[in-house]
Amino acid sequence: MRRLPTIPVILAGFAAFLDLYMTQPLLPLLARTFKASTFHVGLTITAPTVAVAITAPFIGRLADRLGLRRVIVGSACALTVATVLAATSNSLQQLIFWRFVQGIATPGIFASTVAYIHEVWPASHSGRATAAYMSGTVLGGFTGRAVAGLMAADVSWPGAFVALGLLNGAVAAALWLWLPREPSARGVGRANRTRSFSHLLRNRRLIATCGVGFCVLFTQVAMFTYVTFHVAAPPYNLSTTAIGWLFVVYLVGAVVTPLSGRWIDAHGHRAGIASAMGLGGAGALLTLMPSLPAIVCGLALSATGVFVAQATSSSYIGAVTTQDRALAVGLYSTVYYAGGSVGAALPAAVWNRGGWPACVGLIVAVQAVGVTIAFTQWSPVARRSAEEPLAVTP
Repeated sequence: MRRLPTIPVILAGFAAFLDLYMTQPLLPLLARTFKASTFHVGLTITAPTVAVAITAPFIGRLADRLGLRRVIVGSACALTVATVLAATSNSLQQLIFWRFVQGIATPGIFASTVAYIHEVWPASHSGRATAAYMSGTVLGGFTGRAVAGLMAADVSWPGAFVALGLLNGAVAAALWLWLPREPSARGVGRANRTRSFSHLLRNRRLIATCGVGFCVLFTQVAMFTYVTFHVAAPPYNLSTTAIGWLFVVYLVGAVVTPLSGRWIDAHGHRAGIASAMGLGGAGALLTLMPSLPAIVCGLALSATGVFVAQATSSSYIGAVTTQDRALAVGLYSTVYYAGGSVGAALPAAVWNRGGWPACVGLIVAVQAVGVTIAFTQWSPVARRSAEEPLAVTP
């Protein structure tokens, strides 16, 4: 069997999440700089996730027609330009606009890479391949937040965007050089294999997976957006630099997530999602302890649970679709990032009423909803053969 392009797939995951949540450690700083409310600076998180939710299905259709590699590399280049231009913002409104543009460029990497995995890897190994991709997203998410926090504290917040733009450019060049074309790009044209969008909407298990994805990203964004305000306030009073380093907990997920791929392949997706949400819920509750080390441990558990849950739900898409995978992942991405958008905005109202404990209660409730959807709608079968027909309702 030919060598599988694991490293380029990890790099694609890195690029997809390098910028998406980079402003999380900057939120208290941006609130002071622009004299804005928690809700308004939170729009720097909401804007890119809304953009992803809107554009993901269209990008999925484009990738099915033009080829996955072309869309992945092109999107990485576009994201580089948008990130650098965000540094030119003179107001919070301009910054939110460029964050929206960053979001438009992101799904071409996210949706196309997950579809690429299912085109290139055998079905029996899709779980571990998706977990490798998720490790890249973990490293990208950590790097984006850490670099942003350090640059904003030591240089300026625009400097954070410039630094990440340079990183984006380097990854885009690496993808152009190292990511091979998917096998189907050399054969029959994708347009002839494309099935209707409405056909995917009749896939009950795919729609359920979208619901699980909504809950997964809601919990991640809500947790890591509003905990920054929690630890920036007394008695912790963490600085922007310290908040940036708080995201080192993501590296725990980078270690655990690849191992979870084998667990998913061996024991099934329902076992994977139950374990993931259990970890996430325990971590969220642990952050309620009045101790900074306990909060850090809770965030590590929560992040690991989210990453395992995302690897589980992403690999399950391949178990219930055989064609139009980029479009299917685009549909999933729309609902997934809609969850992130709601997770960035809705807890603001809860925060104003009950602070961090109220936010944690909301997060745990949404995690419970995600597990319920998976256990009532997902098939208990862990794997399927590559020849199994598309699982849709007649």
